Amino acid sequence: MSGTDAVVRRQIVVHAPVERAFAIFTERFGDIKPKEHNLLGSPIVETVFEPKVGGHIYDRGEDGSACAWARVLVFEPPDRVVFSWDIGPTWQVDQDPDHASEVEIRFVAETPQRTRVELEHRNLDRHGPGWESVRDGVADDRGWPLYLDRYAGLCTEVG
Repeated sequence: MSGTDAVVRRQIVVHAPVERAFAIFTERFGDIKPKEHNLLGSPIVETVFEPKVGGHIYDRGEDGSACAWARVLVFEPPDRVVFSWDIGPTWQVDQDPDHASEVEIRFVAETPQRTRVELEHRNLDRHGPGWESVRDGVADDRGWPLYLDRYAGLCTEVG
């Protein structure tokens, strides 16, 4: 498998200083991730991004259930965050860290009021057989492009 096939890259420029751009992404991730992107058996009431290495990103359902679908690997405000993607080709959580891909988001100040946000979802082939469905899903307009559009809207709304 070619390593370049196992990577999805997207970028967007938002109208926010780098510190605020980072804070909006991490503190308001629940407003970025669509609630219909749900692995629970119950509607999502919140998505939590724990802002520390070793933290998780998880969804909490109306019935109190929770689904941790990512682990925070790097947390370096305001420059970058890296988290695992523990959702496999069957769109279920795979607890084996060797089967996880990684999402890195870099925040680069272009001007004092504009930040370039670079997203790289890499090592998708770690998900094993069928990994291409994960790549295609996150690259689809309902994947990272949707998340980044919603994020840009939050940056405009706040700012």
